Amino acid sequence: MAKYRRDRINEEMTHEVSDIVRGIKDPRVSKHLVSVMRCEVTPDLKYCKIYYSVLGADKEGDGFDAKELKKGLVSASGYMRKQIAERLNLRITPELQFVYDDSVAYGAKISSILHSPSVKEDIRRFDERAEQEAREAEEAALLAAQNEEEDEFDD
Repeated sequence: MAKYRRDRINEEMTHEVSDIVRGIKDPRVSKHLVSVMRCEVTPDLKYCKIYYSVLGADKEGDGFDAKELKKGLVSASGYMRKQIAERLNLRITPELQFVYDDSVAYGAKISSILHSPSVKEDIRRFDERAEQEAREAEEAALLAAQNEEEDEFDD
């Protein structure tokens, strides 16, 4: 199967699965805001990995349990496969595998670290030092060019 076809199927799966997840009535799933990040279908269309994330999962005390959420998604996979079969015209409806994707939470953590006052100060000092070194290198290059011109005139 051509890669572009599989890419289109992956996009459609992502769209449909994210729509289906919103309609799941299992309390393990419905009490969280689950976002489907992407879907990857194997070339033979037998399996589909669904990468999902949960909004606010990095905060403490919100009752988020990744294992329970995954159990809820796995138990709803039959319903999801049925909905996918109805919505997408595929010869084979893939078996669903769920993978928790914490890249959004990781990115938010990195962003908060980069925007902390101590890191901002370090970045400012680094930028000042880099500008100073660039000025010194430019002055050295000009001085070398002037010395080279003087050497040419002496000859």
